[in-house]
Amino acid sequence: MKRDLPPLNALRAFEAAAVRQSFSEAAELLHVTHGAVSRQIRLLEAWLGTPLFERHHRQVRLTDAGRGYLADVRAALERIETASARLRQGPLPLRVNAPATFTLRWLIPRLSRFQLAHPHVEVKLTTSSEPVAQLADSFEVAIRGGPQALPGFIAHEFLQESRLPVCSPGLLERLPLASPADLVRHTLLHTAGSPEFWPQWLDAAGVPDLQPAASLTLEHFYLTLQAALDGLGVALGPSRLIADDLAAGRLVQPFAGPRLEDWRYFAYVPETRDGHPAVAAFCRWLAQADHG
Repeated sequence: MKRDLPPLNALRAFEAAAVRQSFSEAAELLHVTHGAVSRQIRLLEAWLGTPLFERHHRQVRLTDAGRGYLADVRAALERIETASARLRQGPLPLRVNAPATFTLRWLIPRLSRFQLAHPHVEVKLTTSSEPVAQLADSFEVAIRGGPQALPGFIAHEFLQESRLPVCSPGLLERLPLASPADLVRHTLLHTAGSPEFWPQWLDAAGVPDLQPAASLTLEHFYLTLQAALDGLGVALGPSRLIADDLAAGRLVQPFAGPRLEDWRYFAYVPETRDGHPAVAAFCRWLAQADHG
């Protein structure tokens, strides 16, 4: 079967230049000259009949057509590389390290979607809250809050969240919350490592001196959320990590605001692994996991 395809070398040059927004960096990555990358890009643009880059002094930017083309080209090249690697060496390993609460509340409930879409990637998942630079085990992706300046790593942002008070429907029925001042009748649930959350929220809500009926401090945040689910008190829940509980009615948000802007989640990838097909597929999936 004859296929009307552009030259493969031109596609590789285009992907490298598009991701790095630089012909020079693409040339270094591909171990060719700047001129060779430029020629391949011109060849591809001529073949397509449309410009893919805007050329500026020492900088290039993708055109609208180029951005759309990049998404399709990257997906196609990754599928070819994944299929080839499968025949050469079996499943692609992907070692992922993430905080325990994030793993339990967000990642695991969605991970089956990634496995269905990428059956030849073998995910090996560990949990930790250690700084990325101090992780003893090797990994392809470490999920942490940020942004953090980490030399030798590429940061891919994929999730933002905010915090609001949450409690069980049963607790709210017993002790209604019409305004933040009504928290005076409730137990506030704290996490040992984040004692500042409730004072910050109460200050933003206009009741900085509120004294609750009781306070309960738990060692880990997933224990704090479980205490809220079991009706022990009111917690400050991160919006993305409790989205499934809210949708199922296991937790409710008695107030519309104020919201505490909270973590932005990033996938930190060692520079030596950025662009690896399993890593690229996983980072792309992370960015889309809450949108379908």
